[in-house]
Amino acid sequence: MSVGLMSAGKAYRWNRERYSRPRRFVDIWLFVWRLIFGRWLLTKSWSYWGGMTDAKRASRRRSQAIWIRETFLDLGPTFIKVGQLFSTRADLFPAEYVEELAKLQDRVPAFSYEKVERIIYEDFGRTIPELFRSFDPIPLAAASLGQVHKAQLISGEEVVVKVQRPGLRQLFAIDLSILQGIARYFQNHPKWGQGRDWMGIYEECCRILYEEIDYLSEGRNADTFRRNFRHRDWVCVPRVYWRYATPRVLALEYLPGIKISHYEALEAAGLNRRRLAELGAKAYLQQVLNDGFFHADPHPGNIAVSPTGQLIFYDFGMMGRIQPVTRDKLLKTFFSIAQRNGEQVVESLIDLGALVPTGDMGPVRRSIQYMLDNFMDQSFEMQSVAQISDDLYEIAYDQPFRFPATFTFVMRAFSTLEGVGKGLDKSFNFMDVAQPFAAELMTNGNFSDPDNGSLFTELGRQAAQVGTSAFGLPRRLEDALDKLENGDLRMRVRASESDRILRRMSNINLGLNYVVLIGSFTIAASILLVNQYAVLAGLVAVFALWVAIAYLRLLLKLDKYEKMF
Repeated sequence: MSVGLMSAGKAYRWNRERYSRPRRFVDIWLFVWRLIFGRWLLTKSWSYWGGMTDAKRASRRRSQAIWIRETFLDLGPTFIKVGQLFSTRADLFPAEYVEELAKLQDRVPAFSYEKVERIIYEDFGRTIPELFRSFDPIPLAAASLGQVHKAQLISGEEVVVKVQRPGLRQLFAIDLSILQGIARYFQNHPKWGQGRDWMGIYEECCRILYEEIDYLSEGRNADTFRRNFRHRDWVCVPRVYWRYATPRVLALEYLPGIKISHYEALEAAGLNRRRLAELGAKAYLQQVLNDGFFHADPHPGNIAVSPTGQLIFYDFGMMGRIQPVTRDKLLKTFFSIAQRNGEQVVESLIDLGALVPTGDMGPVRRSIQYMLDNFMDQSFEMQSVAQISDDLYEIAYDQPFRFPATFTFVMRAFSTLEGVGKGLDKSFNFMDVAQPFAAELMTNGNFSDPDNGSLFTELGRQAAQVGTSAFGLPRRLEDALDKLENGDLRMRVRASESDRILRRMSNINLGLNYVVLIGSFTIAASILLVNQYAVLAGLVAVFALWVAIAYLRLLLKLDKYEKMF
């Protein structure tokens, strides 16, 4: 939960307990159609004053991304969380959208103490004075999903109590039913639906959203996280008080600390900032590589430092899990990358589910090989997580890459921690800390069976796979010959010359259509003018002029294209 309160000056329509389904339907679909129109207008040169340039398009995309972020905040909790999830999907959305959505902070006005009292009484059947020795009516923090109050139990322990925003499940039910219709529309769209599993993305969002508003699930996550770090005295995880836990209320141990991005305060407390940067990276690497259970939202508001220099983690509503089989597949990908083998990287990414196989994988394979040739020429220590992830996402957008949410959560978390580390210590490099873990990863070989792990084991496995492929080769050749005999074998041949001729013929046909339209409009305008319909004649003449301009632009385009070849 974001720390800090937003001023209550702005009133949000969604900040209520009862919601109108028709009003939500209109608000959400109006946003969608405005977005579609804006995306369409982005490619139209006539919509730019003084002509379209790359700089003007980039500026408009940035403005549109800011508008999307602000609109998501106005639409409320569902869209704030969906926006935060979409900020991990750089394979689906332009870089400007991803960057702006990553800034989406859900600091909103708190709801009243009377509502807090009512929710606690409904869930526990007892009043706040009966449950707590003291309870601060002013929340420490407020977010779209709920808010946090400081309290003291009857037994004397200091705790923070998370209370869910009233009517949240009703709002989710309304919004998600509308979003299902939007996802189905995009899935069936001839352009946007191609190669995109929008319904799958919708189902994933539903699962994550409902999991995050289940405070019992968050309590279990906190317990698991605390258990994983029980042997690390440099990490503190708040304890869960299960007697004070329901799906809408959760009491956690009060562990105050200095926000990890408050560098001056850390300096004043005499804490070693370089050591804190290294501990932050080390803690996350353990979560991902050793535990397979990691904090999916490690922004600075969710990490603090105790007066003795221990890292304190907060907010366990959004956690990521990496199954052993997935880590084994990642290991194969690492081996392929280490060998600079673009073909094997493509195959391992397909096996991992991060790449959708298409008819022509040549461009994708060349993009991956280009990345391998450029990155592997740099020393490991000189590489930046943010740079690597940015280049990955730049290649991924509008390509058949489909990075799983787990992968993008990890990459975003690594980039965030690298930024925090550089704020703590300018010379900090995430790769310096990651190198020993990577070396251990390559040495152990197999995550799912640590006793079976060595480099030779992996090489043996790869040799066995080669042997299996060799034994299966005759059968594959026989299948190919059968398809050839039956006429089922299809071949794709691309010739640049024929492509150029076809494109030219298409443009010529378009030009002929323009000429016919110009002639038709001119004749119609003349007839109307002769019959003294001057206004209608002028309107038709305007249409004729507009088509003539389009025809002139087509001629210039054809001339430019011919000069290129």
